[in-house]
Amino acid sequence: MADVLDRLDLKILDRLQIDASESSSEIADRVGLSQSPCWRRIQRLKEEGYIKAQVAVLDREKFGESMYIFAQLKMGRLSDDNRDRFMRAVDEIPEITEAYTLFGEMDVMLKVLAPSMGWYQNFTFRTLLRLPGVEDIRSIATLSEMKCTHRLPLPSAG
Repeated sequence: MADVLDRLDLKILDRLQIDASESSSEIADRVGLSQSPCWRRIQRLKEEGYIKAQVAVLDREKFGESMYIFAQLKMGRLSDDNRDRFMRAVDEIPEITEAYTLFGEMDVMLKVLAPSMGWYQNFTFRTLLRLPGVEDIRSIATLSEMKCTHRLPLPSAG
């Protein structure tokens, strides 16, 4: 898919990853285009699905103390219906900010934003262990955040 993107498309995408609030005119200046062609490229990149959304990244520290905890779940055999129920439930829990299926001993990894260890303990028993198919949970609590980005490394964007 990336082979249909040219150097200017990649530069535009990289600029949007840095600051999506920039106007198409500002982005055009930074990537060496005039405003109208730049705007058209941005619209095309949206239509083709390269740009999924444009959002504000919030500073979680402004909302009080919190930590990320990675919960690794061991799942039992699930029917298609229970698998769908599990995925819907995970999607509807706002404290679960990311979810992945895994290769290896554990089956699912969830990134959970927790205000405290006590809160997470209750969350584990009242929420995670009640999800369809969950047999076991291993948790890894973070001490500090060293890097957090959603910026994808793009080929030859520079």
